[in-house]
Amino acid sequence: MRETQARARIVTLETLLAKLRPLREAGRRVVFTNGCFDLLHGGHAQFLEEASALGDLLVVGINTDDSVRRLKGPGRPILDQEQRSHLVALIRPVDYVVLFREDTPDNLITALVPDVLVKGTDYRLEDIVGREAVEEHGGRVVRLALVPGLSTSALARRLRETPE
Repeated sequence: MRETQARARIVTLETLLAKLRPLREAGRRVVFTNGCFDLLHGGHAQFLEEASALGDLLVVGINTDDSVRRLKGPGRPILDQEQRSHLVALIRPVDYVVLFREDTPDNLITALVPDVLVKGTDYRLEDIVGREAVEEHGGRVVRLALVPGLSTSALARRLRETPE
């Protein structure tokens, strides 16, 4: 597969840490968010755009296919991890995409220690994975409002109910 600018943004954790080191030394602030991103929609785009405005670089963690299956059940993901990560990497405010195999991004957040951790308002602050690690290092956690009615689960439900 030909290397594209978007595909170059999809990196391993080790590569990500190496790329971020000089940027952080120069004072750049890293924003992190994560999700399955299984049927990219306008709500995702808006969320990522708002998240990117909270710092200088936006890193997005994406669950691998096995992780999505464990979290969402049979029939998910709808798009495989390669397609999902490529689509997210195409969104202009996204600087890097990194896949993670675990059910939560806790290990990823602990290794990355972002300056800003972003989740949706569907999460209570005390339930946000990685919150303590970020706050212990002087970072902050921000909850952004979601676009009402726009979720992958709602879209998948509507698709199943729509006659062909």
